[in-house]
Amino acid sequence: MTQPSAILAPTPARILPVIVFSQFAGTSLWFAGNAVLPELQASLGLRQEALGLLTSSVQLGFILGTLCFAFLSLADRVSPRLLFLLCSLLGALANALVLFAATSITVVLLLRGITGFLLAGIYPVGMKIAASWYSGKLGKAIGYLVGALVLGTAFPHLLRGLGAALPWQTMLLAVSILAAAGGLLMYLFVPDGPYLAKGARFEVSNMLRVFRVRELRAAAFGYFGHMWELYTLWAFVPFILAYAYPEWPQGQLSVYSFAVIAAGAVGCIAGGYASQRWGSARVAFVQLLLSGLCCIGSVWMLQLPTLLLPFLLFWGVVVAGDSPQFSALTARTAPPQLVGTALTVVTSIGFAITILSIQLTGYLLTAIPVQWVFILLAVGPLVGLLSMRPLLRA
Repeated sequence: MTQPSAILAPTPARILPVIVFSQFAGTSLWFAGNAVLPELQASLGLRQEALGLLTSSVQLGFILGTLCFAFLSLADRVSPRLLFLLCSLLGALANALVLFAATSITVVLLLRGITGFLLAGIYPVGMKIAASWYSGKLGKAIGYLVGALVLGTAFPHLLRGLGAALPWQTMLLAVSILAAAGGLLMYLFVPDGPYLAKGARFEVSNMLRVFRVRELRAAAFGYFGHMWELYTLWAFVPFILAYAYPEWPQGQLSVYSFAVIAAGAVGCIAGGYASQRWGSARVAFVQLLLSGLCCIGSVWMLQLPTLLLPFLLFWGVVVAGDSPQFSALTARTAPPQLVGTALTVVTSIGFAITILSIQLTGYLLTAIPVQWVFILLAVGPLVGLLSMRPLLRA
């Protein structure tokens, strides 16, 4: 049990910056493949249609990893600092092995899938580590964590837009070193927090037990509705910009794609501060409502190029800004001994939903006029808003 004096002691100033940097460093593995796709295509002779598999393999690996970690309750049975360190080191190794073992597309996909699997011990576990240090200010802390992840997501677009000339081998190796350094920093400078509950024993039912809590179900389904929209918008931002501004060169499209996606970091961090006054549930509800209205407004904005760019920047802010608040709500409403399991399994289901949404949107773009496609993303925010009613009443 944690002593009351430990709970009341002020949190060291270094804790949040180290957690944020380590989370960014570890999750940079997620998008390392995106930054070097053209180079890998040329080096391995990949067909154009094979490139999408590189991103999908990481997503699928992450889903399998989160399911495995949740089934075994690893995040609640193993020291989260140690788990974060091991997954960062092994993920860095899997990423670096692409340099030496990329003799075929099969090997590359396998290594990227393994990297995604190990990210299950970085992204959700990093949130649990934050939850062990910040109880009353968890929305603010996770706002910074997800903001760092958003910037990492957008970073490959900036690299392409600025025409970075680094060899792809150097870029992959640098990302691996960064991820390993993040794991070491987390382990060395962030001890177990005062709010870290005693870990759960392994039970097959742990994955289902977390959903017995009504408030957690409300937070989880709000998150699922959010995820239906988020990654699909991110995936098709370059397409939307190319559709609306066909005269723009590729470099300009990439820079503005970075800007739209990176705007989400503003929503995450600002929402974290706002949650200190109005609560995570209200902040998440408002941002999810605004992003849902953006889905509907896209019908008209896609036909107004002069207004589309500021509209997309605003959409980029609110579409990601509710994500850390949903994670904070999940952590707060989960059984204390199963916080890691709850974050992991909810994240896993959320990412599985993104694959369905992306595939459906890609099909619809070939079947109906473009301006009518993205309004269908509003289904996710609608379901999420309806699911959040118990949290608002509380």
